Amino acid sequence: MQKGMRLNDGHITYLALLAKKDGTRRGCLSKKSSDNTKWHSKWFALLQNMLFYFENDSSSRPSGLYLLEGCVCDRAPSPKPAAGQGAGRVLDLICYYFTVTFNHDNQKALELRTEDVKDCDEWVAAITQASYRNLATEHETLMQKYLHLLQIVETEKTVAKQLRQQIEDGEIEIERLKSEKIQSNPEVPPSDDDTEIKKIKKVQSFLRGWICRRKWKTIIQDYIRSPHAESMRKRNQVVFSMLEAEAEYVQQLHILVNNFLRPLRMAASSKKPPITHDDVSSIFLNSETIMFLHQIFYQGLKARIASWPTLVLADLFDILLPMLNIYQEFVRNHQYSLQILAHCKQNRDFDKLLKQYEAKPDCEERTLETFLTYPMFQIPRYILTLHELLAHTPHEHVERNSLDYAKSKLEELSRIMHDEVSETENIRKNLAIERMIVEGCEVLLDTSQTFVRQGSLIQVPMSEKGKITRGRLGSLSLKKEGERQCFLFSKHLIICTRGSGGKLHITKNGVVSLIDCTLMEEPEGTDDESKGERSGQDTEHLDFKVMVEPKDVQPYTVILVASSRQEKSAWTSDISQCIDNIRCNGLMMNAFEENSKVTVPQMIKSDTSLYCDDVDIRFSKMMNSCKVLQIRYASVERLLERLTDLRFLSIDFLNTFLHSYRVFTSADVVLDKLITIYKKPISAIPARSLELFFASSQNNKLLYGDPPMSPRASRKFSSPPPLSITKTSSPNRRRKLSLNIPIITGGKALDLAALSCSPNGYASMHSTMSPFSKTTLDINKLYVSKFKNLCFVSFPTEFSLFSFNNGMVVSSCRELDNNRSALSAASAFAIATAGANEGTPTKEKNGDKEFVIRRAATNRVLNVLRHWVSKHSQDFELNTELKMRVIGFLEEVMHDPELLTQERKAAANIIRTLTQEDPGDNQVTLEEITQMDCKTEPFESHSALEIAEQLTLLDHLVFKVIPYEEFFGQGWMKNDKNERTPYIMKTTKHFNDISNRIATEILQWDDVNMRVAVIEKWVAVADICRCLHNYNAMLEITSSLNRSSIFRLKKTWLKVSKQTKTVIDKLQKLVSSEGRFKNLREALKNCDPPCVPYLGMYLTDLAFIEEGTPNYTEDNLVNFSKMRMISHIIREIRQFQQTAYKIDYQPKVAKYLLDSSSALDEESLYEASLRIEPKTSS
Repeated sequence: MQKGMRLNDGHITYLALLAKKDGTRRGCLSKKSSDNTKWHSKWFALLQNMLFYFENDSSSRPSGLYLLEGCVCDRAPSPKPAAGQGAGRVLDLICYYFTVTFNHDNQKALELRTEDVKDCDEWVAAITQASYRNLATEHETLMQKYLHLLQIVETEKTVAKQLRQQIEDGEIEIERLKSEKIQSNPEVPPSDDDTEIKKIKKVQSFLRGWICRRKWKTIIQDYIRSPHAESMRKRNQVVFSMLEAEAEYVQQLHILVNNFLRPLRMAASSKKPPITHDDVSSIFLNSETIMFLHQIFYQGLKARIASWPTLVLADLFDILLPMLNIYQEFVRNHQYSLQILAHCKQNRDFDKLLKQYEAKPDCEERTLETFLTYPMFQIPRYILTLHELLAHTPHEHVERNSLDYAKSKLEELSRIMHDEVSETENIRKNLAIERMIVEGCEVLLDTSQTFVRQGSLIQVPMSEKGKITRGRLGSLSLKKEGERQCFLFSKHLIICTRGSGGKLHITKNGVVSLIDCTLMEEPEGTDDESKGERSGQDTEHLDFKVMVEPKDVQPYTVILVASSRQEKSAWTSDISQCIDNIRCNGLMMNAFEENSKVTVPQMIKSDTSLYCDDVDIRFSKMMNSCKVLQIRYASVERLLERLTDLRFLSIDFLNTFLHSYRVFTSADVVLDKLITIYKKPISAIPARSLELFFASSQNNKLLYGDPPMSPRASRKFSSPPPLSITKTSSPNRRRKLSLNIPIITGGKALDLAALSCSPNGYASMHSTMSPFSKTTLDINKLYVSKFKNLCFVSFPTEFSLFSFNNGMVVSSCRELDNNRSALSAASAFAIATAGANEGTPTKEKNGDKEFVIRRAATNRVLNVLRHWVSKHSQDFELNTELKMRVIGFLEEVMHDPELLTQERKAAANIIRTLTQEDPGDNQVTLEEITQMDCKTEPFESHSALEIAEQLTLLDHLVFKVIPYEEFFGQGWMKNDKNERTPYIMKTTKHFNDISNRIATEILQWDDVNMRVAVIEKWVAVADICRCLHNYNAMLEITSSLNRSSIFRLKKTWLKVSKQTKTVIDKLQKLVSSEGRFKNLREALKNCDPPCVPYLGMYLTDLAFIEEGTPNYTEDNLVNFSKMRMISHIIREIRQFQQTAYKIDYQPKVAKYLLDSSSALDEESLYEASLRIEPKTSS
C-alpha cells in the first residue's frame, strides 16, 4: 500500500480546484481544533482518496489536505456538556459527529461534525468508499495466501532436493555394496542385521513417499476448489460444447451440399433438366465454400482439444475473420435464393425431385429451406460462445484481446444478418405452409404474399337455399366436422382440413382471394326463428361472414366461427385490414393508365422519402404488402409518419408497430398523432405529393367513357375487382365500394387529380332513374356499373362510396343521414361520377379533393384505432386515462356533420368494444384455483388422464396471461427480473414446481416396485399431454426424469418396462433442444390450437435476436427490423394464448399438482436418492 506521495504546490492547487468543481462530496463541516477545545467551520471537498478543506467555499487555495487511503470512518457519539456550561453549549447536542482514523503512526484522528443526520451518513459513506479499505483488506488476504503458497513451494523444493540427494546417496551406496559383494565371499550368508536394516529402509522410503503424496494431494485439492480452477472448468466446458455444435453444423452443411447441391447440378446437366445451372447457383450461392471453410475450422478445434487442458482458440478465429466476406455474400443474396427456389417449385418435375431428396434419412424430414437458413444463425451462435468464453477468461489471459476483437467483428456481421433473416422469414414461412398442403398451393409461391395469422376456426355449412343452418351451430358434431385450419395472407385466405400425420387438405373454395371479398362481422339472421335459435347457442356473436364474388364463377359465402370474442375480433380486424391494403394497392396500380395526367404511383415516386435512405430513415431491399420498401431503421417521427400516411398502410407494419411502440415512444404520442391527422388531414401527405394531387387536369373527357348517345340505355352497373378490367358484368352482383377501390370502366382508371365538379356544381353525367330504384339521392347507396363504355347512375339496394371495410354489418338500404349537408353529398356524388373539366374553377375542384383526403384520413384513423383496440386491449385496460381519451375523441368524431354512415358506425363499434366488458372464455383462473379450499388427495388416487388434463389446464392458464410487453428487452435475464417480467418468472416457477413435484413423488417410495409404477404413470401422463399438444408438460416430466437424483437409480430403471423406455425416448426426441428445437418447431407447425408450447424455446429465440442487436443505432434511429423479428415471434405466441382448452376443472387433481408444501429441493432430492439407493463402491 502506498505510504506517501510527493506533490508540489501547483499540483495541490490544481487538485483542490478540481475537487471543488467535480468532487465526489462537497459541503461545509465543523472541524475540531488541534487542542481539542474549539470547533472551526471549514469547507470540505472530496476527490478520490484526497480530502481538501478550505476556509470557506470561495477560497481559491486549500487550507489542508488529508490522504484517506486505508483510513476508517465511523459515527461518533455526541459529547456530554460539562456542568455549569452556558445554554449556548447545549446547541452542540443537536450536531452529529463522525471520526476519521488514519492507519499512519502518530497521526491524530480527524473529528468532524454536521447538523444534518442525512448529511452525516452520506459523508461517512463517501469517506469509507474513498479509503479503499475493502481493497486493502482483500489485498492483504491475497498476499497472505500468496506467501503461504510460496512457503509450500519452497518446502516442496527442499523436499525434492532432499529426495534427489537421498537417491544419489542410495545409488552410490548400491554401487559400493555391489563392489564389496564381488570382493567378499559370495557363499557367506547375509546376517540378520542386514535384513533388518533393509526392512527399516523400505519402511522409511514408503513413509517418505506417503508424506510427499499427501502434501501434493492437499495442494491439488486447494487448487481444484479455487475460483481460478472453477473458471477454467467452465471455459473448457464452453469449448467442448462449441466442438459439438461445430460438428453438427458441419454435418448440416455436408447434407446440404451432398444431398441437394451436387445431385441438382447433375440433374441440370441431364437431357431434360428440371432446373438450370444458373438457378442452382442462385439457390445455393457459395454454400460449398462455406462448408470447406468450416471443415478446416472444425479440424482446428479438434486439434486444440487434443492439446487439452491448454486451450488457445484466438488464432482459429483469426483464420475465420478474413473469410467473413463469404458469409456477407451468402446473407445479401439469401432472399433472392428463396425467391428463385419458390419459382422453381412451380415446375412439377423439380418439385417431385426435390421431395425425393428431402425424403432421404439424413435430412430427418427437414426441408431445403431449413438447410439454407442454417448459415444465417451460425454467426450469432459464435457470438454467444465468445461471450461465455470471455466471461470465464481472466483479463490478463494471453488471448483475451484477440477474443474481444473477434467478438466485435462478428457482431458487426450479425447486425446485417439479423435484418436479412427478418426479411426472408416471410418467404420461408410461406414455403413451409405450402409444403404442408398435400395438393400444393400455387398462390403461396408468390413471394409478395405476406403471412398475417393462422388458427383454428369452425366453418358453418350452408343449406341448399344459401342460408346458415343455425340449428347446428355450437353442436359437438359441427365443431368436429367443421373445424378448419385457416391461414390469412395479405392477398388470400386459405381454408384447410387437417389430415392424418398433420398434413393439410384444401377444402372446396378453400383458396379465397381477398380482392373479391366483402367482410360482414355480424351476419344477420334470416328470420325470427333462426335468430331465436342462435341466441340459445354458445356461439352467439362469434361468427362472421366473408362474401366472395369472383369474376369467373358464381358468388358464394364463407361463414366462420371463432372460439372467443377476442379471437373473432383479431380475425376480422386482420381480414379487413388486408382487404383495405389490396384495394389501396389496386388504386395505385391502376393509376398507371395513360389516360391519367397525375397518378397515385407518381405521387409515391415523387416522394423520395419512401425509397431513398436519409439521415432519419434507412430502407431494406424487401417490399411489404403495399409494394413499398420495408423500413430497417427510422426515427420515431418517421415511423409515426408511415403509420398515418394515407396512401398505404401495410398490415405487417401495423402489427409490428403496435407490438413494439412502447420501446421507443408512448401510447399518448401515438394517439396525439392520430388526432392530429384527423383534424389536419392535409399534413398526412408530403408536400410534393400534395402539389401533384391538387394539380389541374387537362383531360376534358369523362373518366367513364364518352357521353351516351341515348338517355334510354341500360341502367345496370357494377364495379369490377381492382387490378382488372371487366368487359361484361352481371347485374345481380353487389359489392361495397371503398375509397381504396379504383372505379375502372371503359378501360380507364380513376385519377384522383382529375376528380372535379362541373360548372354547375354537380357531376357531369347522363343518367335516368331505374324503375326499381329509390328517388332519394344517397351516396351510401350509390351503385355504379359499366355497359358498353357508357356511364349512368342507378340506386339499387345497397352501396357505400367510402366503406370502412372493417367488418361492418352490411345491412339493407338506409336513408341519407340528416346531419350530412347537401354540399357534402354533392361533393361525394361528384367525386364518384364526374370527369375532369378544364373549365372547372380551381377552388371548387380543390374542395372536392380535400373532401377525399378528409374521408381517407377518417378511414385511416378509425382503422388504426380499431386494430389497436381489438388486438391490444390491455393497453386500455391498464391505462384508464388513455381509454377515456380515445372514447372522448371518438365521440367528437361521431358529431362530425360530414361523417359518413359507415364511418359513424365504425366509431360506435370501437366505443362499444372499449366500454363493454369482455365475457372471456368463462374459464377458471389460476388465482381462483389457489384460493379454493379443497382437500388434497394422493397421487395414486388420480388417473393418468385426469392428471394430464388438469396439468394441461394449469399450464395454459399460466401461459396465456403473459403480456407480450415482457418479451422485449430480455427482462427475464436482468437482476430485477421479478419486477420487469413477473408473469414470465411465474411461468418459470410453475415449471420448476411441477418438476420438483414429479421428482418428489418418485423418490418418496422406498419400495422399488412402487417407484417403477410411479415412473410409468408419469410417462403415460406425458404421452397424453403430447396428444393434448401440451409440450410444456412433456418437458416438465422428461426434465424430472433426467435429473441426477432420478437418473442414477439404476435398480429402478432396470425394472422399468421396455415399452415405457421407448415412449420416453420418443418424447425426449420430440422436445430435444438439438437444432434449435427443430422437432418441437415442426410439431407446433403441424398442430392445431389449443396448444401449450415450451416458452423457453421462444425466450431463446428472443435472446438470439437481442444479442448484439441494440434497439437504437448510433444515429439514435429505431432498429425497426429488430422490432419486426420480435413481433413475428410474439404473433406466434399470442396465437397459442388466444385459444383455450375445453377441459373441466377438477379441484382435487389441480390442488395436488399445485401443492408444493411436500416438494423437496434439489439437495434434498439427491439425499433421498442416496438413501433409497446408496452408492456402490467400485
